Amino acid sequence: MAEPRQQTSRGAGSARTPLRDQFHSWFSHHRRSARDSAQRLRNTPLSSLMTGLVMGIALALPTALFLIMGSIQQIGGGWEQAGRLSVYLTPETGMERAAELAGRWSGNAAVGDVTVISRDEAMETMRSNETLSGTLGFLEDNPLPHTLVLTPDRSYREAAALEDLAERLRQATGVDQVKLDLAWLQRLNAMADVLGRATQVLSLLLVAGVVLVISNTVRLAIESRRREIIVARLVGGTDSFVRRPFLYTGVWYGALGGVLAWWLVEVAFWWLSGPVGRLAELYNSGFKLQRPGPDEVVLLLGSALVLGWLGAWWAVHRHLRAVEPD
Repeated sequence: MAEPRQQTSRGAGSARTPLRDQFHSWFSHHRRSARDSAQRLRNTPLSSLMTGLVMGIALALPTALFLIMGSIQQIGGGWEQAGRLSVYLTPETGMERAAELAGRWSGNAAVGDVTVISRDEAMETMRSNETLSGTLGFLEDNPLPHTLVLTPDRSYREAAALEDLAERLRQATGVDQVKLDLAWLQRLNAMADVLGRATQVLSLLLVAGVVLVISNTVRLAIESRRREIIVARLVGGTDSFVRRPFLYTGVWYGALGGVLAWWLVEVAFWWLSGPVGRLAELYNSGFKLQRPGPDEVVLLLGSALVLGWLGAWWAVHRHLRAVEPD
């Protein structure tokens, strides 16, 4: 009984051997194709660097714009103040009524935060201003009213929602007037929308340019290696076997372009950080350029690899079939 089991074991092992050999052959060819493609790029450093630099510039521009948009959105103070509503109460309205209104509106879904500024606090703030301190000294009484500063919830910062909220505030008892700088908010939203759409359009155009550059580079590589391709087909090389080195060429170009794009963005932001910082100090702002973090770097490098592979695949799909043995 032992002998049949031994034969069965040998038979299973022999059945698995071709599969292992096929996988080993497939893996070896991938490794060899990747190594040979990288070596060909090293053998032509100038042309490889120029192609990678073109790809890097095309990827660095939209990346820098997206990071600048993120930096603008993180300013916080300017955007928050643009959407705030200042509710001025009537002079006869006391602090108890102001606190009552603040408590009522703080529970509203449209309001994120409510701050009560008493007339005394407002006067002290104005007295701290050197320009106004001399003029305020002639006042016998404090003419300022109690004020509520409402910060709308993020989901209610559209123009129509803010106008509706301001109208409801005006109808409350004890409210004199409501100030909403809606024009400034609309300008901010319009500028952000224009910048966002321009960045998207530019990104699409530059991505198409990257694919075309890689496709043309791989097409030239196919033409220069026409004889090798013909020999490989004559000895039985499959389409996958023939196109694999060119796909790795596109991937290596993508990796080079991604690294150069990252370097260009870092250098550009380092060069701009000084003037931007000084400009922010003049406006008492904490604005800083958002440099690429780990997530942005991974996304940039991954996108560059995909675009390099896509450009190479397109060139191989279009031009490799034309290279046939006579």
